[in-house]
Amino acid sequence: MQLNAFNNLPSPISLADLESHLWGAATLLRGLIDAGDYKQYIFPLLFYKRLCDVFDEEYQQALAESKGDQEYASLIEHRFKIPEGAHWNDVRSQTTDLGKALQNAMRAIEQANPDTLAGIFGDAPWTNKSRLSDRILRDLIEHFSKHTLSIANVPEDELGIGYEYLIKKFADDSGHTAAEFYTNRTVVRLMTELLEPQEGESIYDPTCGSGGMLLSCAVRLKDQGKEYRTLKLFGQERNLITSSIARMNLFLHGFEDFRIERGDTLADPKLIQGDRLRQFDIVLANPPYSIKQWNRKGWESDPFGRNFLGVPPQGRADYAFFQHILKSLKPVSGRCAILFPHGVLFRDEEREMRRKLIEQDWVECVIGLGPNLFYNSPMEACVMICRTHKPSDRKGKILLINAVDEVTRERAQSFLEDDHIQRITAAYRVFEDEEGFTRVITKEEALDQNGNLNIALYVRKKNGNGNGFSQKNDLAEAIHAWQQSSHALREAMNALLETLSPENSEGK
Repeated sequence: MQLNAFNNLPSPISLADLESHLWGAATLLRGLIDAGDYKQYIFPLLFYKRLCDVFDEEYQQALAESKGDQEYASLIEHRFKIPEGAHWNDVRSQTTDLGKALQNAMRAIEQANPDTLAGIFGDAPWTNKSRLSDRILRDLIEHFSKHTLSIANVPEDELGIGYEYLIKKFADDSGHTAAEFYTNRTVVRLMTELLEPQEGESIYDPTCGSGGMLLSCAVRLKDQGKEYRTLKLFGQERNLITSSIARMNLFLHGFEDFRIERGDTLADPKLIQGDRLRQFDIVLANPPYSIKQWNRKGWESDPFGRNFLGVPPQGRADYAFFQHILKSLKPVSGRCAILFPHGVLFRDEEREMRRKLIEQDWVECVIGLGPNLFYNSPMEACVMICRTHKPSDRKGKILLINAVDEVTRERAQSFLEDDHIQRITAAYRVFEDEEGFTRVITKEEALDQNGNLNIALYVRKKNGNGNGFSQKNDLAEAIHAWQQSSHALREAMNALLETLSPENSEGK
């Protein structure tokens, strides 16, 4: 096995240079494969290079500590094992069949680390030369070989930021497939701020995509100067490469105490204890909206009791995910924030489930957000916050926040700025009426509206003079309410169109 020389340590890589370096690898694939497929090649190569460079770094540190004792250094316990012949430099030295060499090396590393790295490199077709020739693979390998990705050169925090940058770039570049693995990070930050994760808590995302929501909780604790590595992170993701990306993401951010499972959360939940679902302090989620390819019949007799509100219609699994999340909350500390399209607030076909949700006093807050916060969709989003045990002064009450205007738009994508997040979170903390922005209603008021939680029914904007409401404004709100109700029709059309495209993946 060849090892990198660390005698002359290279200078640490700046974040800007790292981001440029990572994206430079992707540009080598332009015109050769679809942008949506970049991730299945670039992420495994990045992770592979990092593993080998850290392995070398650990060896050199042991060599220094033992004053050059090579036998001692060769026997140290590495964080991850790199078998003989599977090192980056072994593959780099190959002159032909690079795809086969890469594939064999990655599988050898997975097998040498079965408890941590099984299946982590995904299933990219490395040996398909009609897709990636030896020349292209050589260019990719040589590109990644330009920098040593040791911890000394690229600390975990910095590499984690670079990895997230790459995820965002892939989402921007891949268009229609972006929502499969990426959620708008400004919305994720808002959801995290609302739930206030604490040290030692368990965090779960049932449709975790690339793991961004889980990591957002860690980032918040770190920014507060708290011990973020005490968090226990859990997720499930149906798509193989996306679940691998999530695991790599967490490893590269320095996490080891986590569990990311691959599988269909509705059909086969993996995080269970005995005969029930495992329960968590916090659940953050952006489920795939209105999917129709799910086992509704099986849901009627769900063994985990996830049909306690009812059985959702075949064409909309939103309330199946919703009930799964609620059943996954701890009985006292459990709280969740879920990003949904607005339709879940008022659609007629889900009315009875929504009424039960309100009657059982799960809903604490509903936040209406502006359009274009979902990738490749103009739909307005909403965040629903639920708790298993509300504070006494919030029992039987629901806070509605009309934050549709709290958004900034650039080109085709919208995002929340710091001021937007601060205003929304401040309103949530205060939990009081604010004319034109928030209103606290009782669950009886919501039930009087047949369980309709359409924010426009309860929170109306002030007129131009700020003196109450005008007929013109009432008409505008009525039109807005009608527009929101028409989402049901549009989503039904989307569901029809989705039958003509590949099956959706879970989460982001």
